[in-house]
Amino acid sequence: MTALSRTLLTGSPRFGAAQLAQMQEAQGSESAWRQAFEGGANPAQALAGIQGSFALGLDLADGRSVLAVDRFAIETLCYRVVGNELRFASRADELAEGAEIDPQAIYDYLYFHVIPAPRTIFKDVFRLPAGHFAVFSEGKLSVQPFWTPDFQPLAKPDFGTLKSEFLQALADSVQSQLDGSKPACFLSGGTDSSTIAGMLARVSGPSGQRPASYSIGFEAEGYDEMAYARLAAKHFQTEHHEYYVTPQDLVQSIPLVAGFYDQPFGNSSALPAYYCAKMAKQDGVTKILAGDGGDELFGGNTRYAKQKVFGVYEDIPAGLRAALVDPLLLNGVAEATPLLRKASSYVRQAKVPMPDRLQTYNLLERLGVAEVLSPAFLASVNQAGPQAQQAQVWAAPKTAHLVDRMLAFDWRYTLAEADLPKVRGTTQLAGLSVGFPMLDERMLAIALKLPGDYKLKGLKLRWFFKEALRGFLPDEIITKKKQGFGLPFGVWATRHAELKALAAASLESLVARGLVNQRFVRQLLDQRLAEHPGYYGEMLWILMMLAQWLQKHAPGYKV
Repeated sequence: MTALSRTLLTGSPRFGAAQLAQMQEAQGSESAWRQAFEGGANPAQALAGIQGSFALGLDLADGRSVLAVDRFAIETLCYRVVGNELRFASRADELAEGAEIDPQAIYDYLYFHVIPAPRTIFKDVFRLPAGHFAVFSEGKLSVQPFWTPDFQPLAKPDFGTLKSEFLQALADSVQSQLDGSKPACFLSGGTDSSTIAGMLARVSGPSGQRPASYSIGFEAEGYDEMAYARLAAKHFQTEHHEYYVTPQDLVQSIPLVAGFYDQPFGNSSALPAYYCAKMAKQDGVTKILAGDGGDELFGGNTRYAKQKVFGVYEDIPAGLRAALVDPLLLNGVAEATPLLRKASSYVRQAKVPMPDRLQTYNLLERLGVAEVLSPAFLASVNQAGPQAQQAQVWAAPKTAHLVDRMLAFDWRYTLAEADLPKVRGTTQLAGLSVGFPMLDERMLAIALKLPGDYKLKGLKLRWFFKEALRGFLPDEIITKKKQGFGLPFGVWATRHAELKALAAASLESLVARGLVNQRFVRQLLDQRLAEHPGYYGEMLWILMMLAQWLQKHAPGYKV
């Protein structure tokens, strides 16, 4: 799709209105889309009845141009206004001719490890956020959400009824993603991917097609969970395939993967996901299913439990906190006393309002913004920008429950901005299409009506999800700790000379561009990385991927 195209349609939309569904079947999706907006129809109302994955860019007969992306931004769409013309494309770099690099986007990348919509790396080129639409009319652009998460928890939930509905929705969601080719899925050995593998085996069984599963391993202690992937594959009798990624693989593929994205992208799981997708492509697969979304819909991330613990402090009456708790614990004596130190730290963190508290361990801020980034670069950015955007996203969902608000927050930042682009980009690079059954509207509908304690019961993560799958999944997978396709980059960078040389050269190029301080780079490479490869390796990765992207797309950029 070129930047000047006047029609952009991607994904697999499903039209709720019978007339539009029939038109889609008979005449194709474009006719149905145009009919949906006919006669000056309100785009928000029209989009409310359309499900599935989609990105839409259309010039309408009434002179308006309409853009939209689905609720999770499974598909993506970028736009740019040039004079009185609206341009749109799937990728930001297709609209970037003559555009400058945006320093604020680089800062946002270093803060989030991605560049959240609506900003892109290019000035004046924007990405439509998840669940949003835009209307361009008479030279003016308006961007609004057509969907905001609205949680309506059941007052009297019945576990048995919900379990039956959940299992049926899961099977239907997987079934709807099959395209008639060889059924296949990623399989990390975690709960989500194992569930998709199991349902894939169930729904594809009658056709006689044994589904294929694809797993990535690492020869590094604490990072490899191939044993769980093998357990799931054996349990569901999938045609299982494995590949062990090596440090040399990273040396060869880092420039390729970094340069493929339309802007800097720092999710380190992209490299293993690429090798997994590449293996599937070589095996004849054309579409692969991924398990992304289960944690975020049903309460599976450890931070949900952690923030619930901090909520205990907020439940203490304000007067009691001010008169007793804070004076007792927020002082130098408490912080120096072993028995009180943890309690003091707890109160200090609990006093930070949400969602800022979620960034307590933000890597850039922990290392020190001024330590990492040059004064010239910092003078060109708004360091408070990321927090301001997060506050808006945090406030948007309709819910009174902390866990549900955290879920909706993750739908934007973890799914739409990080995990889905990771899988979408790497499968595209490998030549595959991808489906996300967990994000089907049938699964979303269940998540929106589950009570909060069905997602987080006490401190038990995604209680309902696991209990509903008990007997379907092996018990060992239900009880295992979450890991996924984590990459042992920091460990390898301390042991593999060529990989460390690639990283070092990348960081030195950021120094030469005036972005990063030389002193920080030397400390990171010569001292800190060896002290804690997992922790400091993440910052090394983020900076390296930025450098590699700039080398391909903006070689002349300097502060």
